[in-house]
Amino acid sequence: MKDLLDACWRAAAYCLHPRVILWSLLPLAVAAAMVLALGWWYWEPAVAAVRATLEQWALVASFLGWLDSIGMASLRALLAPLLLVVLAVPVVVMVSLLLVAWLMTPALVRLVAQRRFPALERKHGAGWWAGAFRSLALTLLALLLLALSVPLWLVPPMVMVLPPLLWGWLTYQVMSFDVLAAHASRDERVQLLREQRWPLLAIGVCAGYLGAAPALLWAAGALTLVFAPLLLVASVWLYTLVFAFSALWFAHFALAALQRQRAQPPAAAPDVELVPDAALRLPAEPAADARPGLPKLPAP
Repeated sequence: MKDLLDACWRAAAYCLHPRVILWSLLPLAVAAAMVLALGWWYWEPAVAAVRATLEQWALVASFLGWLDSIGMASLRALLAPLLLVVLAVPVVVMVSLLLVAWLMTPALVRLVAQRRFPALERKHGAGWWAGAFRSLALTLLALLLLALSVPLWLVPPMVMVLPPLLWGWLTYQVMSFDVLAAHASRDERVQLLREQRWPLLAIGVCAGYLGAAPALLWAAGALTLVFAPLLLVASVWLYTLVFAFSALWFAHFALAALQRQRAQPPAAAPDVELVPDAALRLPAEPAADARPGLPKLPAP
């Protein structure tokens, strides 16, 4: 716990570093361009598609008809955009995590190593492409699990539990690998991840719940739909800062654990009793003349 808290406050202090703030603008620019482009070209067709899908379901159609009967037709018009935003936010979270992992984490790890662990040897146990493909595959798996868990969101506590836990698990899997890719060898990384599994998972879960905080931007009601593209951009920046803090937390904790692991003395080899060479020699075979039972022949 002491190591976790020490890494946490160090990560929070590093978030105020000017370079960290500047680096956070690069994922923001990429994600903002993506969000604005998709919102400009596909917002209205996506809302129409969601509305058409809802109207095809008999249960939802009857519910919408009931809303019209009680004079709440305006809520009927807001249902499809609200649902689209609810579906888009988890995707925005995971895209933000990928952008931070790809664009910020290597620079953040270098910053931590230069300022706190300058003597830590870089063994390059994994390349950037290995981490990128691994994080992409894990993100697709997390999106699949998230989609499968959507029916459970109807149970009131689960909507506040399942998505942050999935984001936390994904953060743990992606960040713990990326922060060790440059400094640890493959064997060191496997050993450290095995020994520090639960502290690293705790950091990931905390990051998952911190990542749920920017969703409060959408709590302003119907007004948020008017500014949906801008709020998505603001959400991306907040998610970027949250995941940058998470990357720094993972970096401080994992590199400190790696330094302690290397400082440990190697395991002593088991004692082996040496046997003298004389004990291994076979007894000399007696000469033919000295063998018992054989008479000695006279000389001619």
